[in-house]
Amino acid sequence: MAMHLDVVDLRNFYYRTGLGRAAQRAIRSQLTEFWPSAERETVAGFGFSVPLLRPYLADARRVVALMPAQQGVMHWPAGMPNISVLCPETIWPVSTGFVDRLVVLHGLETSESPADLLAECNRVLGPGGRAIFVVPNRAGLWSRSDETPFGYGRPYTLGQLEGQLKTAGFVPERHAAVLFQPPSHKRFWLRWGPVWERFGRRVSTALAGGVLMIEVSKQVYAQTGSGSPEAARRPSVLEGLRPVPEIKPA
Repeated sequence: MAMHLDVVDLRNFYYRTGLGRAAQRAIRSQLTEFWPSAERETVAGFGFSVPLLRPYLADARRVVALMPAQQGVMHWPAGMPNISVLCPETIWPVSTGFVDRLVVLHGLETSESPADLLAECNRVLGPGGRAIFVVPNRAGLWSRSDETPFGYGRPYTLGQLEGQLKTAGFVPERHAAVLFQPPSHKRFWLRWGPVWERFGRRVSTALAGGVLMIEVSKQVYAQTGSGSPEAARRPSVLEGLRPVPEIKPA
């Protein structure tokens, strides 16, 4: 069974440790290289995606952070109206086809039902929608250390990740590896972290990085005339960005 991380531990790692801040910078840098802008688009994140969503707060039509019930939820962003929502892992309070861009961080590798989770990711993405999945790299050092959140859950090889995403109806578009610095809190390694990142991205596409990032598009089938448009017309329960009423923080 996959192990869900607690929202307090995730928050403390990413916002209160030097290694967590370095990881946040490296992953977010690659994300914004893939997606420089999300102007007038709806951006959603699942898992503990908030370290990556901040660049899109200013220009996106809407940003929402979906946090699984097993993990717990926190107010985000700090000092601004809350846009984080607690929800069941595979039943999101989001209308079908509502999302243009989806980011999944600490969601897939810890999921108890990855196939159902990916089906929900596929459901909420609209035509032309894109998603980026961030997972621990089986070949990297970060998946072997419990000093970071990437040491928990199921690590992936690129082939395993692509295969699972294709089965779920996604089309892999491009990928990258990040986090080439050792997963150490020691000051020496933190100081040289940016150098390791620059060097690693030049010499390796997937082998040495601690984390794999893959961008996918939604596979869309031609309408045959026999389908029903009812699913696309389901009302959203995201009104006011309220969590599902019966779900409570862990």
